[in-house]
Amino acid sequence: MKKLIRGAVVGLVAALTLSACGGGDSGDDNPLAGGGDSGTVTVGGANFPESNLLGELYAQALEAKGVKVTRKFNIGAREVYYDQVVKGGISVMPEYNGALLTTSVDKSSTAATTEEINAALKAKLPAEVEILNSAQAEDKDSVTVNPQTAAKYNLKSIADLKPVAGELTIAGPSEFKTRQQGLVGLKSAYGLEFKKFQPFDAGAQATLVKLLVENKIQAADLFTTDPTIEQNKLVVLEDPKNVFSAQNVTPLVHKKAVNDTARAALNAVSAKLTTQDLLDMMKRIAIDKDDQEKVAEEWLKKSGLA
Repeated sequence: MKKLIRGAVVGLVAALTLSACGGGDSGDDNPLAGGGDSGTVTVGGANFPESNLLGELYAQALEAKGVKVTRKFNIGAREVYYDQVVKGGISVMPEYNGALLTTSVDKSSTAATTEEINAALKAKLPAEVEILNSAQAEDKDSVTVNPQTAAKYNLKSIADLKPVAGELTIAGPSEFKTRQQGLVGLKSAYGLEFKKFQPFDAGAQATLVKLLVENKIQAADLFTTDPTIEQNKLVVLEDPKNVFSAQNVTPLVHKKAVNDTARAALNAVSAKLTTQDLLDMMKRIAIDKDDQEKVAEEWLKKSGLA
């Protein structure tokens, strides 16, 4: 989900402010401002809609158990927010376990399954943080092509791209260029070298999909729960070499900031959340333009968590 985390421009701005982040006023407009008053749990969200929806699910589930919550959404990419969880500026962050492992914890890891990934995270995360229970819900990065490209080259698998990648433009978030679960891994595992990489930030996702549909780009890194894939009959290519590992939605928490009540509330969300739930909720947000607060509230009530 997994998981495309987005934001070159946001990352640059946030990087300039990291030295000021710590124990500031919880009402600060800066999304990386401090964690708020003592006893408040600060729930973060990255710079793309699904992460913020998950953050809202966590926030409302915590509030339903009487936990005081501050929301800090649209922070930036993992390269920006991860250190803030370690330092305690963010208490709870919705994560995708596979991407967390290979981006921030162990870039050389070959763990592929949920169990392998979580075992590696528990062994190697800094002492200040921990992962809680993973959800069945999963949202992977993918190499997705438009239907005309799939038909022209008879593409079903990423491996099928090898003889034609040099003719194609692939697009995605700027960090996709340098991540193992990105162009680096696609080159080492499949030998792919594309004609061009076109970076897009999270706010330009609609433009990326439009260009893909119009065949101005031929391939893109899209989350597998992106509702525009089905809407536009785009083709997600199979990944037999598992460049994109398991990406289960998993809470990452700063240990000292969450008590047993908070842990139980977050684990209860993980116990209920499925991939189909994510697909349905993201369709409501991305296609139907429903408010994420309403979508989160209704799912929690339906699931008996609020």
